[in-house]
Amino acid sequence: MEIIHISAECYPVAKVGGLADVVGALPKYLNKLGQHAKVVVPGYDNKFTNENEFETIHQGQLRLGWFQFSYTILKEKTNKLGFELYLIAIPELFDRPNVYSYQDDTERFTAFQVAFLNWLTETNQVPDIIHCHDHHTGLIPFMMSHAPIYQHLNRVPTVLTIHNGQYQGWFGFDKLHYLPQVSSSRLGFLEWNGIINPLASAIKCAWKVTTVSPSYLDEMSEKANGLENLLRFERPKCLGILNGIDNEVWNPKTDEMLEFNYDVKNLKAGKEKNKKFLCEQFNLDPTKPLFTFIGRLVGEKGADLLPEICSIALSRNPNEINILILGSGDSNVENSLTQLTHFYSGNYNAYIGYNEKLAHIIYAGADYLLMPSRVEPCGLNQLYALRYGTIPIVRRTGGLKDTVVDIGDGGFGICHDKTSVYDVNHSITRAIDLYNYTKLFDSTRKTIMQIDHSWDKVAQEYIDVYQSLKN
Repeated sequence: MEIIHISAECYPVAKVGGLADVVGALPKYLNKLGQHAKVVVPGYDNKFTNENEFETIHQGQLRLGWFQFSYTILKEKTNKLGFELYLIAIPELFDRPNVYSYQDDTERFTAFQVAFLNWLTETNQVPDIIHCHDHHTGLIPFMMSHAPIYQHLNRVPTVLTIHNGQYQGWFGFDKLHYLPQVSSSRLGFLEWNGIINPLASAIKCAWKVTTVSPSYLDEMSEKANGLENLLRFERPKCLGILNGIDNEVWNPKTDEMLEFNYDVKNLKAGKEKNKKFLCEQFNLDPTKPLFTFIGRLVGEKGADLLPEICSIALSRNPNEINILILGSGDSNVENSLTQLTHFYSGNYNAYIGYNEKLAHIIYAGADYLLMPSRVEPCGLNQLYALRYGTIPIVRRTGGLKDTVVDIGDGGFGICHDKTSVYDVNHSITRAIDLYNYTKLFDSTRKTIMQIDHSWDKVAQEYIDVYQSLKN
């Protein structure tokens, strides 16, 4: 089957979060299983685009209301990512370094979707499946089904994967003219709560809807930022498929970003070397358990509680633990985490920003990973941590609930039920006890390194979905 994945992100082309990791891995593993998967993303002005070679394969025009834009389809020449990569270059809208957070994001991603469908139409392409990811591509199923200009595509099955249902791409009907002409009788497929909602539209119009974990699908029926009733109604066509990780990228034995490579056989020595390196870089004590947080410093991740969590944990356990934070986001949280370095020097540090190499080293050198998330559709960080022998401390929600079993229940992680300062600190106390129980701590690390969360099995689940739509 020819499967086209269309997304705002794809690692290593452009990454903000887990969406990029999924789109950068799933197509590669689909191809390994005999499919023909491709990826289409916007042509950003960034490092990947500037450092790789592309060939122009199509040029065209698109209208966005009274605006007109030229677009160019660029194909990466070498297929170095394990799949065909296409960029849709619209210079006026995407010749910028960042993926999101521009005032004209509605115009940018609407134009991206229109250009994609224009390209398929102008070149008479009819793929077997079009797989859309999140709201940035959510208008595609609607336009394919209801816009006469794209009628040759209305029999192509569409799949929507919801990576984070909190963000839906809302905009007003005053911008309806951005879209190709459709019958007024079809406008209900765009509307939710009185405005155009691309994610809601995709849920209505896509042939199949998946979420990135089974538990997240259940939770969205109760809490989905206004889409609860819609998801309950469309539940028969919805399926939760747990994300995988790319074992070729996330492999402590071969990871080129690490200072010291290791596998399950020399786990203890390998992690100690990486931990020592980290502690030297950040003025920490390598003889103490190292707790870490990696991710966006936003409320969804429970990051607003991190300053208080860290302060209490370090005060209760003076000179007994280390904490290292890597992330960026809310400026107030960033400032509070930075200020803590003045009070707990030698046991605490923070790196404010995004650093992929440092993230890999932290997974390798840390003892524990904190994930006190309020919302976690799947979560990849806990899967990376397991792969590197780092024990996750998680709140039971979404994909965290599906992938981490508490050690007290015969599992291998430390779990709590609420995103609260008390619950997280109670889990930290349990983690200190486990660290001091050396035999169980070491055997647990060996166990988690051998859990298989690779994309191989997951890719087959998606193939089964695609085939069900073709039958």
